[in-house]
Parts: sequence; structure tokens; C-alpha cells
Amino acid sequence: MKNTKIILSFLILLVCNTAYNQEFNHSAPNSKPPSEIPGMKLVWSEEFNIDGLPNPEYWKFEKGFVRNEELQWYQEKNAFCANGLLIIEGQREQIRNPNFVSGSRSWKTNREFAHYTSASINTRGTKQWLYGRFEVRARIDTAMGSWPAIWTLGVSNQWPSNGEIDIMEFYRVRNVPTILANVAWGTSQQYVAKWHTERIPFSKFTAIDPDWSKKFHIWRMDWTAESIKLYLDNELLNTTPLSQTNNPDGLNPFTKPQYILLNLAIGGNGGDPAKTIFPVKYEIDYVRVYQDTKQ
Repeated sequence: MKNTKIILSFLILLVCNTAYNQEFNHSAPNSKPPSEIPGMKLVWSEEFNIDGLPNPEYWKFEKGFVRNEELQWYQEKNAFCANGLLIIEGQREQIRNPNFVSGSRSWKTNREFAHYTSASINTRGTKQWLYGRFEVRARIDTAMGSWPAIWTLGVSNQWPSNGEIDIMEFYRVRNVPTILANVAWGTSQQYVAKWHTERIPFSKFTAIDPDWSKKFHIWRMDWTAESIKLYLDNELLNTTPLSQTNNPDGLNPFTKPQYILLNLAIGGNGGDPAKTIFPVKYEIDYVRVYQDTKQ
């Protein structure tokens, strides 16, 4: 039975990958306009077709040391649009930490220098949505130390009670390169989340296509009042029923609006980047949000 399931999973991935490869030139930006989806309307899209900084009407930057004791210093110049893509670059460079405090116990202030830089952008305060189909076409760098993500957070309440959806993460789990699709919500302990996580070894994808990491892929979330479903190139990775995502106070964070984040972390779960050749590049072709025409 176990072998049968493995073979079936392999065939599903092969079919999804074949359909995806037939739809696009998977090594280049997609110049086609957003697809029409029966029963849905396109409510927002960012195609990154204007060179320069990401559109400040939509995107805000995180700055400095932000989370997870990662190695990078987030700064604006590491994210820029060119040739129809948003490019987020991780660089090996030394940046002085203006918040440094000698002897501090905080990881954000006890390091005098950052030795890596990158960027993290989000739509907090500019664009938020409740339910819909979210599509992001991107090419990720799978080098040691790279931790790219596509995710959403609730606009209100403290994390994790505001709800987190990781449409895509790539990092190393017990030193194994892994694609992750996660949903998280609150528990009775502050800053401790309840996770519904799917971890797919990266080798599953490279067994089908050794050049997988050289190509663009489509990550998708279908979010309704009943469930959150996360896909990669049309393969369903994670289904989370909203009947299971209530916080202890009874609030279900996934019945409230969320905003989008795109970032490239260095180090942390991504692994030790000491021997990696930089820059590390995370390229996003587009972000599109569709909603039911009845909403």
C-alpha cells in the first residue's frame, strides 16, 4: 500500500508539472495578462512591469533585524523591479547596526554588525483581503542559507492570534532542503502558535525535473470561509479546515482580512550561508488576487 501511494504521488506531480510546463515559458517572465477564472474577478494584481523600487502605493519595507534571529539586515536597496520582475537580492556585505548596545541580551541589539543584507516587503496598511485566490509566480534560490517566503498575516491582534498563512517557504528541515506550506493560529501561550504544516522534501521535485530551481513556479492559495488550500504548480500541498483554526478566545483569525509579505531571509532555518556564492536571488513575476464574483 505504501509503495502504491508513493507511485500515485509521483504520477500526480508528473501530470501537474507537465501541465504547468506547457502553459508557460517557465524560464522567463510571463508577459500574458492575468487569466480569467470562471466565477471569479481579479481584484488586484502587481505585475512588476515598471523598473525601479516596488510601487510605494502598495509595498512597504521592513528594516533592520526583524525576526527569527536571522542573519540579514533588511534594507530597501535589496529589492528592485527590472525586466518585468521583482528581484530580492541577498548580499554578503557588512552593515553597522545603529541599534547596537554592548552587553545587550537581545539578538537585535547585541550584534555590532550584520554580515548579510536582503529585503522584505509587504502590503500592510495598503492592501488587504478576506478570502480569495492568491497566485504568485516566482523563481526561488535554493542555495545554502536561502529562506524565501510568500506569506500572509492578519491585520489585527498579536501574532499568532492574528493568523499566519505560509503559501510558500523553502528552507532546511533537519538539514534536508524542503518546500513548506503552513497555516498557524493562536494558543493559550503568548507567541506560541498552533501549526498545520506540510513539509515536502525538495528532492521530490528535482527527481521529476533536475532544473526545477532554474524555473518559475506558481504558488496558489484558495481561501474560503470553509478552508485554506495551498498549491504548488496545481498540486495540492495543504488543506486546513477553518473549523479547526479558532484561537482559545473563540476568534477565528482566518475570517478576518490578511495582507501579503514577500521576503528573502538569510541563515536561520535556511542554513549556514558561509560557503554560498552571493548574491542569492529571489525573483517574483507577479502577485494576483481573485475573489468570488458574489463577494
